[in-house]
Amino acid sequence: MSQDLLKSNLSSLERKLSLLLDKHKTIKEELAMLREENGELRSILKQKEEQVNSFQNQIKISKIVSEIDSDGKDASELKSKIDDYIKEIDKCILHLSK
Repeated sequence: MSQDLLKSNLSSLERKLSLLLDKHKTIKEELAMLREENGELRSILKQKEEQVNSFQNQIKISKIVSEIDSDGKDASELKSKIDDYIKEIDKCILHLSK
């Protein structure tokens, strides 16, 4: 092979290698961004699941309260206490989720 052909092949290989390295760097950066986004989305999903569980508990408690005879004084006090507990639990959940 002549030197010109070798130089041409070497130059071509260098150019292709440079392109591959640039592409590798771009893909690596994209992967890092996607991993970060994935972590953020997992965190958001976990928070939403906790909210759903909290709402489900509130619904259960509300059903229990509504089943209690609302005519009596004790029932009214019980409803008030349960509402206070729900508010306090919500505050605790909010505090823990921060």
